[in-house]
Amino acid sequence: MSVDFAALRNEFPVLQHKTYLNSGSYCALANDVKAAFESYMNDRLAVGANWDVWVTKNEAVRNLMAQVLCAAPDEIAVTASASAGINALASALDFSGPRNKVVVTDFEFPTNAQIWHAQERRGAEVVHVHRDADGYIPAEMFADVIDERTQLVAITHVCFRNGAKLDIPGIVRLARAKGAKVLLDTYQSVGSCHIDVKALDVDFVVGGMLKYLLGTAGIGFMYVRGELIESLVPTNSGWWAQEQVTAMDITANRPSRSARRFEAGTPAVVNCYAAEAGLKTLLRVGTPAIEERIRGLTRMCLDNLREIGWPSITPDQGDRRGAMVCVPSRDSAGLFAELEKRDIVTSFRDANLRASHHFYNDADDVARFIGAMKDLRDRFRPA
Repeated sequence: MSVDFAALRNEFPVLQHKTYLNSGSYCALANDVKAAFESYMNDRLAVGANWDVWVTKNEAVRNLMAQVLCAAPDEIAVTASASAGINALASALDFSGPRNKVVVTDFEFPTNAQIWHAQERRGAEVVHVHRDADGYIPAEMFADVIDERTQLVAITHVCFRNGAKLDIPGIVRLARAKGAKVLLDTYQSVGSCHIDVKALDVDFVVGGMLKYLLGTAGIGFMYVRGELIESLVPTNSGWWAQEQVTAMDITANRPSRSARRFEAGTPAVVNCYAAEAGLKTLLRVGTPAIEERIRGLTRMCLDNLREIGWPSITPDQGDRRGAMVCVPSRDSAGLFAELEKRDIVTSFRDANLRASHHFYNDADDVARFIGAMKDLRDRFRPA
């Protein structure tokens, strides 16, 4: 069944007055998500503490996130952030033995390197895989660093700096050959493409709800392969991680037999309302259709940038790029500000402007962006 993307645009009011190309930082607000926030406020006014409903919202997020990742609900932890999930995992790993090595890359968001470097005090050795001369990191570059001492390969799916997508199947094959586990940071990909964690054969996946998942900040998720759950006992824990949340037992740590053992304290209730609404919208559209839509928009954007003589640093190949198109600039902050004056919302990191596409964008959005970039080319394009 075809998707009416033109009609879906009407569900995001900001698109009526902005060219919104900033989903890689924070998604456009959908009417359903706004209504979910209001529903929470109405509950607070009418009932006060409505814990029976709030717990169901947390579980709804768990179940919906499982659908997005093609996983089982018991394999999903609802976390405060990707950082919270990674920290819980790190606390469950032992770096005192011969497998003390963690492999990360130059493409990581700071969290997914900083947390592993923090484990160096516990015996971890952190090794970085660097980009090649073309600015990419091919899977074969992992072959020299993943070895029998590697416990974990912790990698991003799509780089937040340049929009490059790593070859996850190729990297996973190298990790499996050496007995290493794989953690995938999907913050810049989940919701913008179809992800089947079983097909990818990864062990752990983290991300958050404020970007392509259409929700809000302050809530994230973690997938843990079912077969691994009971062998991992986080020391970074809390009452919501217990097998019996309501037992209020202070005599022992009795972690849940599900991925909930990677959770911690009281759920972010209001954020669950928003995340539930965003995930429902995403699943109605379908991640395969979303991926196809975004790939077409980024292709259009890349081609048009090349035509105006201002090529992107994002990989041209469809299987090597995500939803973000990154453009080098002599003054990325200044370029961002000039676009904002024209009601074009983007973001920037380092010397690159970032234009992030979602299913609610269209060819007119791309055309307005390209037109503005052409006008600003002489001021901001690198020499």
